[in-house]
Amino acid sequence: MATHHNNELTMEHIGEHVVLKGFVQKRRDLGNLVFVDLRDQEGITQLAFDADNDLKSIGQALKNEYVVEAEGVVRERSSKNPNMKTGDIEIDVTKVRVLNTAKQPPMLIQDNTDALEDTRLKYRYLDLRRPKLQKMMTLRHEIMQAVRSYLNQASFLEIETPILTASTPEGARDYVVPSRIHKGKHYALPQSPQLFKQLLMVGGFERYYQIAKCFRDEDLRSDRQPEFTQIDIEMSFVDQEAVIDLSEQMIKHVMKTVMKVPLNEPFKRITYAEAMRDYGSDKPDTRFELKLKDLSDVFKTTSFQVFQNILNDGGSIQGISVPNGNTEFSRKDIDKLTDEAKKHGAKGLSFVKLEADKVTGPIAKFLSEPEVEHIKTVCGANNGDLVLIVADKLAVVQAALGHLRKVVAKKLDLIDENVFDFTWVLDWPMFEYDEETKRYYALHHPFTRVQDKHKSILIDEPEKALAYCYDLVVQGYELGGGSMRIHEAMMQDSVFNVLGLSKEEQQTRFGFFTEALQYGTPPHGGIAFGLDRLVMLLGHTDNIRDVIAFPKTSSAQCLMTHAPSVVSAEQLAVFKENEEK
Repeated sequence: MATHHNNELTMEHIGEHVVLKGFVQKRRDLGNLVFVDLRDQEGITQLAFDADNDLKSIGQALKNEYVVEAEGVVRERSSKNPNMKTGDIEIDVTKVRVLNTAKQPPMLIQDNTDALEDTRLKYRYLDLRRPKLQKMMTLRHEIMQAVRSYLNQASFLEIETPILTASTPEGARDYVVPSRIHKGKHYALPQSPQLFKQLLMVGGFERYYQIAKCFRDEDLRSDRQPEFTQIDIEMSFVDQEAVIDLSEQMIKHVMKTVMKVPLNEPFKRITYAEAMRDYGSDKPDTRFELKLKDLSDVFKTTSFQVFQNILNDGGSIQGISVPNGNTEFSRKDIDKLTDEAKKHGAKGLSFVKLEADKVTGPIAKFLSEPEVEHIKTVCGANNGDLVLIVADKLAVVQAALGHLRKVVAKKLDLIDENVFDFTWVLDWPMFEYDEETKRYYALHHPFTRVQDKHKSILIDEPEKALAYCYDLVVQGYELGGGSMRIHEAMMQDSVFNVLGLSKEEQQTRFGFFTEALQYGTPPHGGIAFGLDRLVMLLGHTDNIRDVIAFPKTSSAQCLMTHAPSVVSAEQLAVFKENEEK
């Protein structure tokens, strides 16, 4: 066994006889001297083969990624490396053994590798040797252990829930698994343990948690994977405040234990309405200002026909003021911002540049002097600032400007990456109405409890009903989301009715659950945190694939195992035969 890891040895160990193991990072053959960097999970140590060392020929034969065991004596380096923790010492090798040879790797095993991501994912086992990913996996482990230690001391039980279950779609498509035994029937992989954790509350378990695998067949992006892991929590006999407080204390425990960052102040709280009004997003990045400002009243009597038509159609006109934007943003830059706005549904992007003696921009000629002054007042803009304006349906305006404020902030370097802006978003609407399908959808999920003060309007004015709902957001990402749950069968039926589910659909999809509610269900609520996303944020990466050992591509493929793969004809024949029986 090795006596030390490759990050441990310092000047204090000079003269000690040690045994080290690891991979060859690189070899430097200087003729009379041969140096080999030996790498393990913890770091790198330099091995030295002197001119009179009988083992020098072995050292000269070592190649990158050979697996090696080396014995020797710690000595002071003549040429020290201040960038290495072990840079003051080296090992005068007295014995070396090659445990395994290695082919020439198809990529550099180092943080600044030049390999394409497809190559890295195809050879993920080699990619995982890179120090960056080793640190990410270590960080993931530490976060999981911190979560478990906090919840265990808070009297929670870790309970597993099924992976093969019934299909109860929760917003994305299910992954389905055909049953060999039951012809024509399928299992579904869980999108979340939502119903099971509520059933655990029905079963009398008052505090449950699970680090759970979840599966959703949805379009992917940099912070999504088809299979992901969430920290799932549910509690009985609590109110919203209790769930929020426990969740906040758990996150603070993780930050202090893993990141050594004490968070002493209560997390900021804003309502869903405030988040959408000020930031155009239900997951706002609050590390910088650039808040949206409503300019609809400014233009209510405008002579600019485009804006007037939008307001007459019930649309909205809003803007953000960019400090010193006149000098920071060229016309080419603004054209790029226009393209970004269009990606989020906007037909275009208007702007005005405020200068000491004039206003410039494509719409400047349509603006009266009072309108210009009103824009300055509403947006808090000064001479030299750039005001970006989007006019469209409210949802489009908020989506476009909500995105643009982040693009602008990044360009102006307004974001402090070392600040964690944990913010609770509360008071979510129960439902959202879809004009295309002419029906209501649950904004969170259909098991969310309506606030007591809005029970009376649940049926007749569902669009006005608010829920006991709470999301924790940070750096512009949703870190966790939860709610108080419906624990009365009658209220659950009412919510299903608002959603337009027939009695037959309710029984087929959720009959087992609604029956359980009839056997005495305690008030309960919970929350789920995205573990992958938490590691991604604390690890300062914007790619979720960096924090999962064996991730899928953006097209939900595994380039290493070639999944999804073709199933053998024999397997398909079994299923086909079963279907035909």
